[in-house]
Amino acid sequence: MSNSDNKQIVLHPSHADYEIKKSQFIGAIMPCDNEREAMQQLRLLATQHPNANHLAFAWRIRQEDGFINERCNDAGEPSGTAGRPILAPLEGNNIINAVAGVIRYFGGIKLGTGGLARAYGTAAKLAIESATLSPWVQMSELILDIEYSQLQLLEYQLKQCQGKIIDQQFSERVLVTISLPTREYTQIKDQFSGY
Repeated sequence: MSNSDNKQIVLHPSHADYEIKKSQFIGAIMPCDNEREAMQQLRLLATQHPNANHLAFAWRIRQEDGFINERCNDAGEPSGTAGRPILAPLEGNNIINAVAGVIRYFGGIKLGTGGLARAYGTAAKLAIESATLSPWVQMSELILDIEYSQLQLLEYQLKQCQGKIIDQQFSERVLVTISLPTREYTQIKDQFSGY
């Protein structure tokens, strides 16, 4: 099994607290499908912690062409002590379409660069450990022109494979736009075409 086959996604936002030498680190991981969503999640996190000293972050987002866009930010901490340590457990767990942020409330005792890197990395790792992860599945869109009588069967089969109806237009027949795992595309297309 190649590394690209076992990507994981985060199903729901998750948080974890970590304290060291009176500094509090709050790790958070949140699902996102693009950079705009990642920034929205980070803004929301910042709003929830208006008095925090730092909000460092990292994300891994899969692009349409399959390329993984990675970004990390130290948020004013010494270079390489926050963003990279947050990114590392995302890479290590092969998590995509997620943003991890770590809020820091400074406790008055300096941790040094090694201590900072460990603290940021630990907070991110704890947030990931408390998250519900699921295997990532490549999805495709398909438009079908079907009879009304086929709609219930289509809904049933989509439910079986974690697909969903995105749009339906009713006239003589039903024009249905669906999102489904790419591996199911041909079977569903063949089954519901040619009526």
